[in-house]
Amino acid sequence: MKSQPTLLQKYNVPAPRYTSYPTVPLWADDMQESNWKDLVRIAYQDFGEDEGVTLYIHLPYCESLCTYCGCNKRITKNHTVETPYIETIIKEWQAYLQLFETPPKLAGIHLGGGTPTFFSPESLQQMLGYILSTSELMQHAALSFEGHPNNTTRAHLQTLFDLGFRRVSYGIQDFNLEVQKAIHRIQPFEKVKEATVIAREIGYESINFDLIYGLPHQNIATIENTFAKVAELRPDRIAFYSYAHLPAAFPAQKSFEQYLPQEAEKRALYEKGKEILASMGYLEVGMDHFALENDPLYQAKINKTLHRNFMGYTTSPSKILIGLGNSSISDVYYGYAQNAKGINEYKENINQEKLAINRGHAMTTEDIATRNLILDLICNQSAQWTYAFFEKISAKNLAKLHTFQSEGLLQFDQFGIQVKEAGLPFVRNICTTFDLRMQAKQDRQFVFSKAI
Repeated sequence: MKSQPTLLQKYNVPAPRYTSYPTVPLWADDMQESNWKDLVRIAYQDFGEDEGVTLYIHLPYCESLCTYCGCNKRITKNHTVETPYIETIIKEWQAYLQLFETPPKLAGIHLGGGTPTFFSPESLQQMLGYILSTSELMQHAALSFEGHPNNTTRAHLQTLFDLGFRRVSYGIQDFNLEVQKAIHRIQPFEKVKEATVIAREIGYESINFDLIYGLPHQNIATIENTFAKVAELRPDRIAFYSYAHLPAAFPAQKSFEQYLPQEAEKRALYEKGKEILASMGYLEVGMDHFALENDPLYQAKINKTLHRNFMGYTTSPSKILIGLGNSSISDVYYGYAQNAKGINEYKENINQEKLAINRGHAMTTEDIATRNLILDLICNQSAQWTYAFFEKISAKNLAKLHTFQSEGLLQFDQFGIQVKEAGLPFVRNICTTFDLRMQAKQDRQFVFSKAI
């Protein structure tokens, strides 16, 4: 059996996070607006009454550029953009209400960005007040938002709390000043503490901190210092992400690439972070996510009710996720659709009384079966399959599974598969074994390469 460092090096290859299957780059792009509307109606009829609808609302504006960021955002200090954008969100929601035909039950709402707290409490009240007035919150609906500690005010927290929000996620990344300067996100510990304390005073039940390893100037000492400060505030959840360096897509990342920790150093940062998290009492929920034992996210893992979608891990059971706003992605089980990425294009489409979809994917029966298997592995570390399914696993993939098994990462037989504790860091690699669309693309590229 190979050592953990050796396996970390071996499997340190790009692999999807599987917030969807197929992953967005492998969508068939076969979705027309009329087809999408049909799928939304069918999904709502099949799942809407029992499971409700989850909303993701993309609020793209930021006052300054965080150079590490790979999100879809627009940098501006001009807050007059708020009202027309909010009005467009409301119009888009009205279009979906016509598809639902009855006031929908909401299983959850998440505000992402960008910086949702770029928007004033009054703007958020206008948007959410309308959405909530045209729908019904389910009993255990999960309402959450992403906040920037520097501009999340007591008024933001109180307004959203009064609307039913009980969870907030703060983007921390790192507390070291040199790291913060390099990524252009300077936020003193005192600001983070203030935002955390106020949220708890108001009554928020779950606070998440986003942290990133692999950033410029990070080392073991800075990671230890960051986690020491995190320990003082003790959030309920922690997301510990790997920094993704994509300077071709995000040119601002070039400004610090000479200061990035190299491969072995980055792996050491991850291992040190996990070690400290365990010592602090945080339990691993899944890829990159940790929580205290009594947090609903960890309880969902224990109860095997954990779900995963474009928002990451969630306690919401809904199979219908509607994305509002530019670049938002919707998932209605039978298909995916993504809105236009550009704010102007998005607004133009909605104001012409069209949905803003610019790409999508209609699921096949094989897609649905594969997605269910991958979701089970990512959420529950186990999956069952029929003997007929097992018989269809290719010799190539069967050999991969045997390799994973010999390395002590999983067990499998004709009835199903179980990822072991040692295999948790490699669950994404394991899932690629079942990613038929990725394999088909790789096979096509291989054939083309041989032909050349």
